[in-house]
Amino acid sequence: MPSWFLCKIRYRKEAENGKQVTINESYLVDSVSFTDAESRIYRELESIVRDFTLTGVTPMRLADVFHYEDAETWFKCKVSYVSLDEKSGKEKKIQNIMLVTAENVKQAYERIEESLKTMLVPFDITDINTTNIMEIFPYYAEEKIPSNFRPLAEVVAEQEG
Repeated sequence: MPSWFLCKIRYRKEAENGKQVTINESYLVDSVSFTDAESRIYRELESIVRDFTLTGVTPMRLADVFHYEDAETWFKCKVSYVSLDEKSGKEKKIQNIMLVTAENVKQAYERIEESLKTMLVPFDITDINTTNIMEIFPYYAEEKIPSNFRPLAEVVAEQEG
């Protein structure tokens, strides 16, 4: 299960009229810790934003993230459903937060409904809000081979020869 961290950055940029303006942006990073989130946001943004300051790293509890290529705006959706507590036998209301990209609130609602249509329990989408998240950086395993590693064939040939 991904661990999401909301990273907020600040940088100065020259506006069209020549004045310096301060820009605040938020990015979501899938990482294992605060330190990893900080490291990843610097790596991800180093080619996009030259000189920025990381102003905050906050864990964000998300049940799921639904990314659609045709939209850039991220919507935060609260989905609730009722679950039966096995120990006490009582009904318990569960609330999950999910993110989805969409052009507008109506499309975000429709996309959450579509994404959750396989749920076995009935659910309600109780809240949809626009976020200021610019981009999401999911975790991808890096396949970097350390410089001191050599192909096995070379090692075997060296030992035999």
